[in-house]
Amino acid sequence: MSVPAIDHRTKTYDPRHAYWMCRASELAYKDEATIEAQARSWGFDRVQHHHTTFTPPFPLQDTQAYTMSSDHMIVLAFRGTEPTNIKDWLSDITTPPWPGPGRKGFVHYGFGEALNSVYPQVKKALEASRTNGQTVWITGHSLGGALAMLAGAWLHFEEPNLLADGIITFGQPRACDRELAAACDKAFVKRTHRFVNNNDIVPHMPPEPAYTHTQLLRYIDSTGKLRDSMPLLGGLTDRAKGMTADPLAPGSDGIRDHFIFNYLEAMEKNAARS
Repeated sequence: MSVPAIDHRTKTYDPRHAYWMCRASELAYKDEATIEAQARSWGFDRVQHHHTTFTPPFPLQDTQAYTMSSDHMIVLAFRGTEPTNIKDWLSDITTPPWPGPGRKGFVHYGFGEALNSVYPQVKKALEASRTNGQTVWITGHSLGGALAMLAGAWLHFEEPNLLADGIITFGQPRACDRELAAACDKAFVKRTHRFVNNNDIVPHMPPEPAYTHTQLLRYIDSTGKLRDSMPLLGGLTDRAKGMTADPLAPGSDGIRDHFIFNYLEAMEKNAARS
């Protein structure tokens, strides 16, 4: 059973739309020509690319994102990176925090630096593209998920005071402190959807209590089934199943579960069943 084409008029979360946001997140890893061709095939006739390159010693190479627009919908997708590239600096909490938007809490310094480098481009693209009151969806995988969450916060708590219709992330690391997370939970009621695939290690970094997540979690269990909640005991049991799923590499799924293609596979199956 295939998933229906993306509905440009949807205004609320559902598993099918989340699947398309996962595809948009995966597309962010591609080159510009591929992004533009795929966006057109999905019915988005305008695409803008956002790219900033950093210089050493900043641990990331660059920030990349794209905005695709139609007459009814705008999607902003941030490119992520793999856990082997970010796990070390995500564990480092010795750097000073970056002030949060609208003087609300703070964010991890690396995320603040990465978003700040491309935010003016993103803001300008959204203001130019939103000519018809289109819905706005922000998405990303891994690092891209953290930047998507923070971009939504900056757009809302500062100019242009835009409340995104949805912020949908996959394998997102912790991005901010409790104050900013609470402000986002209050402002984005039923608009933030954070997907975690079983034992994905990245959502557990950087360490608590300095950094945390927004509340709404959508959990993909060890069988690939999407759950709106997972009791503590059941969650521990399910994660244990995932850890032993590969007898040749026990415990390796902390990395394996993070890969975007595993999220995409699970999201497609759940969307087809919905």
